[in-house]
Amino acid sequence: MKRTLVIIALYFTMTAPTGLYAQTADADLAKTPFSRIEEQARGSQVSWYMFGGWAHVNTWVDTYVAGEMKTRYDIDLVRVPMDAGVFVNKLLNEKAAGKKKGNIDLLWINGENFKNAREAGLLFGPFAQKLPNVQQVVDPDSIAFDFGFPVDGYEAPYGRAQFVFEYDTAQIAEPPTTMAALKQWIHANPGRFTYPQPPDFTGSAFIRQVFYAVTGGHAQYLAGWDPDLFARKAPLLWQWLNDVEPYLWQKGRTYPQDSAFLDTLFSRGEVGLGMSYHPPHAQNKIIEGTYPETVRTFVMQDGSIYNIHFTAIPFNSPNKSGAMVLANFLISVDAQLSKYRPENWGDFPALDPKRLSPQDKRRFQAVDLGPATLGPEQLNPVAVPEIPADYLEAIEQGWRDHVLNE
Repeated sequence: MKRTLVIIALYFTMTAPTGLYAQTADADLAKTPFSRIEEQARGSQVSWYMFGGWAHVNTWVDTYVAGEMKTRYDIDLVRVPMDAGVFVNKLLNEKAAGKKKGNIDLLWINGENFKNAREAGLLFGPFAQKLPNVQQVVDPDSIAFDFGFPVDGYEAPYGRAQFVFEYDTAQIAEPPTTMAALKQWIHANPGRFTYPQPPDFTGSAFIRQVFYAVTGGHAQYLAGWDPDLFARKAPLLWQWLNDVEPYLWQKGRTYPQDSAFLDTLFSRGEVGLGMSYHPPHAQNKIIEGTYPETVRTFVMQDGSIYNIHFTAIPFNSPNKSGAMVLANFLISVDAQLSKYRPENWGDFPALDPKRLSPQDKRRFQAVDLGPATLGPEQLNPVAVPEIPADYLEAIEQGWRDHVLNE
């Protein structure tokens, strides 16, 4: 039986229960032993707002995570599906209205949404360094920045993603593995390629990857937003995208509204290449029967963007102790291992292998990722960090101005 509570529309008009558990004042949580935080979270309810568009991820949260939280901590987990931009706006409205107690305890967030939330004072922290699992099995340097923006302990790591492309080996013998080769492939195969329209996460990431490839690489952008640099470099991106547009699916007159629509086009064979920011995506689709078993993934040899995704706690969370316990469990070896298995999700761990025990290392190495998923030995050599969030926003706006409406 699922332990997660059913979410209905009335939920959003309800206030989280009070008086069920004693909460330590926010200012004192940093000085409170984590064992005490676990104690006061027992018997409570934690509401986790997260992207709800992946059925297999929802199932993993509703079964494994909810079950473990109940068994280990007597915490009832409520998963609330909501896009990050929506819950950031919700928190902005609550902040403006002076609402000191909301109904969100934990967020699945990163990138520009984290930057916007942090700058608007919507997040509680710092808290991440307080979590025992962050201290023990996470490399602090790997979580210092989120899309170039300092984390400063206001997020706890949750998983690692990297951009991959997909092709059907029954249809394509050798896929293009550089952006220059991809451009040639698109021209040679009109109508067989497209990408989701930004601000879709996958489509936006594809454009950023093109930006790196055609402007001389990622290193020049990591120092932070430079409007003069962007003004010099961005026309190379618009040129590449406009050069391929007439050769895209539907001759570039329209773009898929989201990555799910692109998945459908790829599964039908209407386009020859798919893409995802999640390395196990193709294997997940094979498991569910949506993709042929002959589908495989590949990466661009001139760079494959990666990022760490995180959890964060809102400023007005009614159960910050419970949120910290959940965030700590999600970065535990057990949870990361369960999440890594493709039959559950396949999301890559955000742990430092050097900090794992030999036994735990063997547990991760024993996971069968499936034939469609590239392993760390193939992904790591081409991994490049995400661009600072200010560039992301400028690229998305520029795409609308110089590509979509050109």
